[in-house]
Order: sequence, then C-alpha cells, then structure tokens
Amino acid sequence: MSQRSGTMKGGALALSAVLLLAGWLALPAQAGAQNVAFVTMNRILEDSPQAEQAMRELEREFSPRDAELVAEREELQRMRDRLERDGDMMNPSERADLEREFSQRSREFRRAQESFSEDLNVRRNEELSRLQRRINDAIVELAREREIDVILTERNVLYASDRVDITDDILAAMQRDD
Repeated sequence: MSQRSGTMKGGALALSAVLLLAGWLALPAQAGAQNVAFVTMNRILEDSPQAEQAMRELEREFSPRDAELVAEREELQRMRDRLERDGDMMNPSERADLEREFSQRSREFRRAQESFSEDLNVRRNEELSRLQRRINDAIVELAREREIDVILTERNVLYASDRVDITDDILAAMQRDD
C-alpha cells in the first residue's frame, strides 16, 4: 500500500505539473488576443501643440521678471568691478558705503532669484499637470475608439515595434483638440 500511495502521489504530482505547464503555455495565446499599444510620453510632452502653448505662456509670464534679474545681475557685476578696480583709491567711507550697498543688493538679488525659481517651478508644475491630464484624456479616448486593452509607456517597455506605437496618433488627436 505504501508503494502504491507513493506511485499515486508521483502520478498526481506529474499530472499537476503537466496541467500547470499547459496553463502556462496557454497564457501567451490569451495575451495575444489583447490589443496592446505603446506611447512615448516624453515626445508627446515635447511636441504637442498644448505643450508648446504652455511654454509660450510661461515665457510670456516670466520673461519680464527674468529680464529684471538679468539687469540686476549686470549692475551687481559693475559694482563688483568698480570695487575691485577703484576700491583702493576711494576714501574709506565711500568704499564702505559701496560695499554695504553691494552686499545689501546681492542679498536682495539672491532672494529675488530664489522667489523667481520657486514661482516658475510652481507654474511649470501646474502647466505640466494640466497637460498630462489632457494627454491622458486623449490616450483614453483613442484607446476606447480602437478598443485597445493596454497602453504602455517608455518607462514600462524595453522594446515596442512601430506597429503598436500610437504616439503619432495621440499627437494628431491633440492637434485637433488645440
């Protein structure tokens, strides 16, 4: 009896292995029936008309402050050059006044620069978030129209053939929405 139960256990184990292998081999056939597509998100983020519009808007909004910072940086450089060039010839109180003014303006410049960077980053993130929502909407709409089951991005894929790349189609859809 113990030899028979050992044979039954071995047979059951072999049968389980065969069934497991058969199920595993059937997975690719089932997966092949699904409609899978690929999107290059970075390209959409760079090439969509909405991305270009967002960049123009940020440029319009922040270029005046950027120009002010550039002008102040140039003025600070002139002050530094003057201190280095003429500092030894200035009377001590004039030199001290110029150094104090330079120091104060340098601190204010650094604060203004930090504020500018923070404001620009906040606005850039707002625009990026808005753009990503529009891209996602376009992707979902196209997926529903074409009955695509899965859409992958470049982060998730090692290779995708051109047949499954729908990046151009998404860009075209976004062009129509612009």
